[in-house]
Amino acid sequence: MTTAESVAVSRAPGAVLADLLPASRVRDTALVVGGAVLTGLAAQLSVPVHGSPVPVTGQTFAALLVGTALGARRGFASLALYAAAGVAGLPWFSEGASGWSMPSFGYILGMLLASGVVGALARRGGDRTIARTAGVMVLGSAVIYAIGVPYLAWSAHLSASQAVSLGLTPYLLGDALKAVLAMGLLPAAWRLTR
Repeated sequence: MTTAESVAVSRAPGAVLADLLPASRVRDTALVVGGAVLTGLAAQLSVPVHGSPVPVTGQTFAALLVGTALGARRGFASLALYAAAGVAGLPWFSEGASGWSMPSFGYILGMLLASGVVGALARRGGDRTIARTAGVMVLGSAVIYAIGVPYLAWSAHLSASQAVSLGLTPYLLGDALKAVLAMGLLPAAWRLTR
């Protein structure tokens, strides 16, 4: 892609960062697999939270970043591949886990949906400014929690308030820091493409 073509794509409505690469099936396949691998690697950055079956990980950040950078379709496909490989036995969920029976699996399902949501918002320019990126990251995190916390309550036999105190409250500061990081990375990447 020439510099002029790259600038045209970066200014085009409906473009995401991945669209700056020359289009092909090989590109899309590599991006989907790469997004799944990035999420699996980020999941290994894991810190246990005392009293909670859900650790703090880098996978939520990776899932939102993948969705935003790749767009809804490729982002969803990346997280679907990540989830399917983990359910099939690849030990790349947090703390080297696999399968679907763990209490934190709802967060993985939430990341799957969130990657599509943030990808769709990125196609509408949601990752081009700091303020918009902040809103996209907050919404993406809310989608993850909207699925993850009820799943935690169901799978661990917790009340709603227990699930919120064990599966939401301890993670808000970390999610705010991840959002700040994304707010710096994504708009800066767009500026660099110009």
